[in-house]
Amino acid sequence: MKVIETPLPGVLEVEPNVFDDERGFFLETYRTSRYDGNGMVARFKQGNHTHSDRGTLRGLHYQKARPQGKLVFAARGEVLDVAVDIRRGSPHFGRWHAVVLNDQNHKQLFIPPDFAHGFCVLSETVDLMYLLTEEYDPDDQFGIRWNDPDIGVDWPSDDPILSEKDEICPFLSDLPVDDLPVFTPA
Repeated sequence: MKVIETPLPGVLEVEPNVFDDERGFFLETYRTSRYDGNGMVARFKQGNHTHSDRGTLRGLHYQKARPQGKLVFAARGEVLDVAVDIRRGSPHFGRWHAVVLNDQNHKQLFIPPDFAHGFCVLSETVDLMYLLTEEYDPDDQFGIRWNDPDIGVDWPSDDPILSEKDEICPFLSDLPVDDLPVFTPA
């Protein structure tokens, strides 16, 4: 597998080894020894599967008390997947990185805890899979406005399909300082 560092330290693009033949393909979506050896030391506690239609935008989501690291990939379809550094004091605060994940390139995005995450569906539908380092807690789910001008994500749509919750998320600059994770240098 190939691991590609991004401009956001800790956010990694993964290109797994894919074995194709006339029957289809095979790839490992995760193996502890391979991922740990490439800087993604994580013990996943939950797996999620979301199915969404074209133009749906989910995010930008994060957790405060139990931040979730994520390994994300598209089992079917295509998304623009985005990670945003929201760690106060980080030299990369407010910066984002995006990658197209689809069922043809088989890429994965590893997003460490304390980053916000979102995606926009580019295909008719998508089945997006996540491995998470913490279990879901409905009382620990927060968001930042998807079109926050201070972050400036270059989304593929100016009029995406949003949940009511995502439509009213605050801007990053409106969040109390204590609501953001703290950057800890390695």
